[in-house]
Amino acid sequence: MIGTYAAVLAVCGASLALGQAAIGICGVRRWSWLAPAVGLALLAAICWATVRLPGDGVVPAILVPVLVVAAVAYLWGRVEGGGEALRAGWPVALGALVAASLPFLAEGHFGILGTSFNPDMSQHLLAADRLADGQGSQLLRQGYPLGPHAVVVALNKGLGIDLVQGFSGLTVAVAVLAPLTALTAFAKLRALPRTAAALVVGLAYVVASYFAQGAFKETMEALFLLGFVLALRGAKREWAGLSLRFVPAALIAAGAVYAYSFPGLIWLGGAFVFWLLAEAMVERRQPPWRPLLLALLPFVVLIAPEVGRMIDFHNFETFDPNGPGLGNLFGQVSPFEALGIWPSGDFRLAPGDGAVPAIGYYLGAAFALVLLIHGIWRCARRREVAILAGLGAVAIVYVAGRAGGTPYATAKAIEIAAPIVALTILLPLLEEADWRLSQPLVDKTADGRLQALAAALFIAAAGVCSLLALANAPVGPTSYSPALTGFRPLVAADSTVVLASRELLADEHGTPYIAWELRGGRVCIETAAEADGSPPPGVRFVVTEADPNLPPFPGLRVRRIAPPYVLWEAAAPPKGKSPCPLIAVRQARQGPAR
Repeated sequence: MIGTYAAVLAVCGASLALGQAAIGICGVRRWSWLAPAVGLALLAAICWATVRLPGDGVVPAILVPVLVVAAVAYLWGRVEGGGEALRAGWPVALGALVAASLPFLAEGHFGILGTSFNPDMSQHLLAADRLADGQGSQLLRQGYPLGPHAVVVALNKGLGIDLVQGFSGLTVAVAVLAPLTALTAFAKLRALPRTAAALVVGLAYVVASYFAQGAFKETMEALFLLGFVLALRGAKREWAGLSLRFVPAALIAAGAVYAYSFPGLIWLGGAFVFWLLAEAMVERRQPPWRPLLLALLPFVVLIAPEVGRMIDFHNFETFDPNGPGLGNLFGQVSPFEALGIWPSGDFRLAPGDGAVPAIGYYLGAAFALVLLIHGIWRCARRREVAILAGLGAVAIVYVAGRAGGTPYATAKAIEIAAPIVALTILLPLLEEADWRLSQPLVDKTADGRLQALAAALFIAAAGVCSLLALANAPVGPTSYSPALTGFRPLVAADSTVVLASRELLADEHGTPYIAWELRGGRVCIETAAEADGSPPPGVRFVVTEADPNLPPFPGLRVRRIAPPYVLWEAAAPPKGKSPCPLIAVRQARQGPAR
């Protein structure tokens, strides 16, 4: 617990300081809630740029604190509205932290998020472990974006935080930073609606569902898209007179590259193109080319070292239409889930497959769809060009993914769209419901009361759905070792029995985790008590965490010791047909497709 929350505090603190300093250098003197998105983007870029330097992760562990101290020193006395920002931000941060802690509270322990939903975290842990030791990995060779992994390595080297706790802390930190970023849009509202709206936008239902899987990269991309859209909005409004007003958006876009490689630019680039076209049509004048070119320079400088790896990444298996396919899904995910009202603890279930009748899903989706149409109309009337551009981009990406992609990739498009959809619904409702700070709470108009009621119902329904997804998140093993992965070449396609503790299997969802680590062969996973003193027929290898001098069965010899595991091999060729199931490489997922 201490390690996880220390990682949350470190990531959030560094992101806020670095982000606000960067925004301040652009000429903004007032506190901006775009700082979380800008800072997280810079953090990922800085850590990845330095993690492979001599020292195996020590350089970012030293450099980031130095930059944070320098950022705080630069901001001291230069930032206006700090007290107001603190009063607005702490309830949102606390609410998001409590919500993101629900999986650990429900399971009663901290560990690897989402193990029984999705075993991919073991691959991320292996990549980070190899990165921390200065070694290569399959993900590194494939051009996989490893900015978040570099952040975890920096936490490990700088604060001694275990890799499992580091990834959990990073994932929780993103869940805190996203609602804080959403505050940018709701700054003019009163405290209660402002806090509730920021939480619902930042932790929209599908975002919460991906958090429940431990899918930190998708939640980061959703945060970056939300921040990018709000940065474009701010460049037109609060920062309109500044030459560097588009630089924060450019920094966020660079962060998307280090978290999601070139696919991360599909959503942001689409939003930018739509915004550029809409601005030209609405204002009927040339775009602000000089400020845009000034923003292009830091973007190009930041992503230039990653271009070669982005080219390598285009061959990654996720982009193969014949690749993972459904992944860990049961079928196509409904696009109506992006509307935020989906009363299921598992977003993969079809309407009616859970405890709530199908009619509950359709009524909630219909209500939210009406509000979305209203939001689009009101945003168009209010010339909320950036928000509508973001909404257009996510819609196009979803349609393209549905037409030519896999259900697994299309589900990601729904998740990344969810905060923009919630923002489009809530912003017009709340600002026109007489909940602005400048409006009295009495003498509301009939229209204002109706919009206030609609907003309250949506926030309540969407909030409950997000909490349901978070409370349903499984939490797996509390520790990680690359030893099991190291055994794969030895056991190959032979049959293997893994004897694990009852606590790991029953309480920590360890079965899918172990199966994923040993995929490619036939694997039985059971406790020592279930083994009944002898291995199943046809089993050649046995893996234990016991004393290497005490074989679990007669006739075994030590093949390899890799703490905390011991690999035993049958002294004589095994007889009989193995009952162990084949854990195929593509059985659940071929590699971490995110």
